[in-house]
Amino acid sequence: MNSDGTRDARGTHANPVPRPAGSPEMPTAPPLPPMPTGTPGAPPRPDGNAFLSWLRAPRPEAAPGVWRFKHTPRPDEEPETVPGRQLLGGALIAFLVGWLIWSLLWNGYLGGWWLVPLYAMVPDSWAPPGSYSSVVFSYVWYTIIALVIMVGVGRLGRWGEVWRRYGAPRFRQPQERQVVPPPQEDPAAWPQLREAGAAEAADRLVAEARAGLMRDVDHARIMRAWQGVRSGRHSLATFTGAVVKDGAAACLHPSGERDLPGRLAQHDMVTGQVRLGATADDPRNPYAYRGTGLALGPELLATSLLAVGPAGSGKTGGVVWPIAESLCLHALAGRAAVVVVGAAGAGLGPADAYDVVVRIGNPESVYDLDLYGGTTDPDEAAAVLAEALVGDLTDPHPGGDSRRSTTVLAQLLGPFRAVHGRFPSVPQLRQLLDGAPGPLGELRKGLQDAGQDSLLRELDARERQLGHPGDVGSVLADRVALLDRPAFAGFFDTSGQSRPFSLRALDHPVRVRIDLPERGHADASRILARLVLAQFTASVAVREDRSLFACLVLDDATGVVTPEAVRGIQRLRSANAGTVLTLRTLDDVPRPLRGPLLGATGCRMALSGLTPWDGQDFAEVWGKEWTEARDVTDRQIIADSPAGKAWHALRRVITGHAPTARAVTVRQVERERWSASELAHGVPPGHAVLSLTDVRGEHAPPLLVDLRS
Repeated sequence: MNSDGTRDARGTHANPVPRPAGSPEMPTAPPLPPMPTGTPGAPPRPDGNAFLSWLRAPRPEAAPGVWRFKHTPRPDEEPETVPGRQLLGGALIAFLVGWLIWSLLWNGYLGGWWLVPLYAMVPDSWAPPGSYSSVVFSYVWYTIIALVIMVGVGRLGRWGEVWRRYGAPRFRQPQERQVVPPPQEDPAAWPQLREAGAAEAADRLVAEARAGLMRDVDHARIMRAWQGVRSGRHSLATFTGAVVKDGAAACLHPSGERDLPGRLAQHDMVTGQVRLGATADDPRNPYAYRGTGLALGPELLATSLLAVGPAGSGKTGGVVWPIAESLCLHALAGRAAVVVVGAAGAGLGPADAYDVVVRIGNPESVYDLDLYGGTTDPDEAAAVLAEALVGDLTDPHPGGDSRRSTTVLAQLLGPFRAVHGRFPSVPQLRQLLDGAPGPLGELRKGLQDAGQDSLLRELDARERQLGHPGDVGSVLADRVALLDRPAFAGFFDTSGQSRPFSLRALDHPVRVRIDLPERGHADASRILARLVLAQFTASVAVREDRSLFACLVLDDATGVVTPEAVRGIQRLRSANAGTVLTLRTLDDVPRPLRGPLLGATGCRMALSGLTPWDGQDFAEVWGKEWTEARDVTDRQIIADSPAGKAWHALRRVITGHAPTARAVTVRQVERERWSASELAHGVPPGHAVLSLTDVRGEHAPPLLVDLRS
């Protein structure tokens, strides 16, 4: 641990799985820190019974986006319910009708026929008239008749529904006792380990859980290591030995951490979900979703998420940080690698929640950013750097690219690396792009001494293009000049004297935060954001272990969306990776790229305060649906007879309106799921409209979500 709260990058290249015999031992686990008071979403500690109850809680299969923890499925269609006033009024009228019938029977207004069965069944020898037994038999019969009347009027007045709606909830127990499943189905008994012959490891884990020494992250981390055993990457003996030795602290993350310093969102590490809010009980939401929790997991983030909303709408606090917090927990469990990019002080979590914190422009930053993404291929480095420098200047149509800029950079990066064994620093690259005779002459002499004829031809071609109209070298030099500022003098070093972080480390469960210097360096921040996105899409495509989910969280994607970026986002799903992008408005994206961007992201969120023209883009991508429209027509009734006219006049005096007859026409029409006007003016503060798609293709329609519940 460094003085500023960051950790050594060397620890991020280890794999948090059991190590073979003879290798260095895993770091000793520190004691679990207490969770802050009121922290939601974490199973209680140190009460082992509470943890076991949390682990055994039902998590039924549900539609995409539904918070599965203790979820109660609802029918797809809303059942027809009687309005409360009508229901209570009918129940009261039925009671009065039953009372009237009983009164008429009791007082003899309906005759004595209802007593004939009593006299027929009870002979005089059993109950002589006037005797005590006769009174008993009579009142028993009266009770039977009263119950029959009560059952009849109860069914007529729907008393059962009145009880279920208004009475039963008041007497329902707040929490039912949980039934412990049999050992072969109990997740707390680790049946999968026992079936594989690791009963000793299972017993150790059960004892740790009952003693209150296990948390949700420990359970998820050990399950991840067990998946490595099942896939053949690790041996059963190594796994069993590590668990028996360390218990819940086995298979630790290289940082040695077992949890985050604190949590602000609710997390379920069994399903991998983080709860963002609850779907509103609104007629525009499908009935199956109304009132349910709304959650995201890696299976949804792998299709990428785009959130659009003005400043103050809750993008960072309600969406970005809960997702980043969840991904950090998954990284501690060995499931994910996360890179969070945002402005310094944007509220993306404390430094202790990350393994690597890169503070660009801050002299106290321990880590640097690798300008070339850790690659040794000049062509690959040129392509990524060209996208970062001038990706926003290329043709914004989907077919646009930056091949000319890539060629110019490759003509310089290749010869420089051949001579110096490294790529140029920012000042050196700026001099080469400006065509300074001194650096170019030294580079030419080095290539001649090394006999690099092919690279000499590349350098000759670059020198011939210098000064010609349309040469992109000057544009590249101007963009590089934005990074060649005194504030960045200690960054982007290529001499090996600093500690640069490379996105090639996403092969491991690493947690990274990159702070951009937006104050006074807005253009440089956009270049760096494009650089990180380009390096991310290039790095995840060549990973060896794609079972590790990789995610880039970009708090502000203004100026980042380019044709190449859209193509890169489209390729992430097959690499088990995704991005989370936020925008204040879609006007920050070139008009030709708005449709492709919305099409490339499977999860789309429109927050409150959206403009109508932004709402129009969302309305188009969400499409239309068939719905039932009701047209109600009131037609005035004309009376012909004198009695009818008198009755109509009396109704007009009483009601103040002319007598009318109502006609209802029902038809099927195709309407927008959410119109631009509804998105601009019908989304309350603190709410958002969110559509979801998972990696299997299952999707949820646009849902109105309360991000504060």
